[in-house]
Amino acid sequence: MNLKEEKYSKFALVREMMDTIDVVSNFNPKQTKDIAKKIESTGKLLLTGEGSSRIFPAKNAIRKALTWGLDLGISTDGSRQSAQYDLAEFAVFCASNSGRTKEVVLLAKMLAEIGNENRFCLSANQGTLLEEACNETFILTCGWEQAVAATKSVIEQALFYESILWHINNKNSSVICSELAPKIEKALTLPIESSIIEAAAKASTIYFAGYNDGVAEELTLKTNEITRKKSDFLEGTYAVHGIEEVMDKNDIVFVIDPIDEEIEKFQDVLVKGVGLTVIAIADRDTPFTTIRVPDAGDMNPYVYLSAGWNLLVEIGLALNINLDKPERARKVGNEFIV
Repeated sequence: MNLKEEKYSKFALVREMMDTIDVVSNFNPKQTKDIAKKIESTGKLLLTGEGSSRIFPAKNAIRKALTWGLDLGISTDGSRQSAQYDLAEFAVFCASNSGRTKEVVLLAKMLAEIGNENRFCLSANQGTLLEEACNETFILTCGWEQAVAATKSVIEQALFYESILWHINNKNSSVICSELAPKIEKALTLPIESSIIEAAAKASTIYFAGYNDGVAEELTLKTNEITRKKSDFLEGTYAVHGIEEVMDKNDIVFVIDPIDEEIEKFQDVLVKGVGLTVIAIADRDTPFTTIRVPDAGDMNPYVYLSAGWNLLVEIGLALNINLDKPERARKVGNEFIV
């Protein structure tokens, strides 16, 4: 992507993706210092929301907490399912950019009714129904997005949750975001081979495989919204555990940060068996054709997600799609009407 070219800059979606660079560079981790203490004292944290407000922000936090061995139980589910749980002892973050998502607002109201004082709102808007139902609200700095597909807000939500973990883990966060921002810029602007774009544009289904940290799953959702292509998320080795029976040689699989020990199986089952194209998005060379991104260490998931956005924009443009105007998808999936 290149904002100097009108074919990109005319779309709000692309401009908002590129806004992510400044959102990351200017992110202030100090804002979560006090809330981190409250959450650590509860020992239990639920991150809920719908769609993009939950997938990457919550699952990235869960993977980080488990990887670092934090003494904090983090879980996530959609708001309707979460409402069936006993959340009396949990700190609960309810994320909704609009602050009007019906499922999330109703969960916050339920938490208030049972006397849970640790109910928090994360939103891009002030003075919302969700804010009224929560004890404390945090407002994203990225502002309200014009495009239907959420992008920069997803990254800021993820950084917000992860910064809570930085405080709990006593991690020095002073340079994390300043070092991450240029790597995200590189991922957003790196040229992608035309053969990859052509193969994806012709594919019947675009699959994303990889860790259950929200990256591949979020890109699956964005594929539907941005390219109007059918897509599916294949967690871990799901890609080689049965779904190959219905795959077609015209399909394409993007593997995010492939696990070395699993590469041979993917080659045998998908490349040799099905005959389809497998592309890796990674910070290193792999046996597959690879979209190579800068190494950001612990922060790699943010870079992989950004590279995926870049890829999807190129596919959408190749298909002559208006990136800002899907036919059916809505900015607020299910708005609470008073």
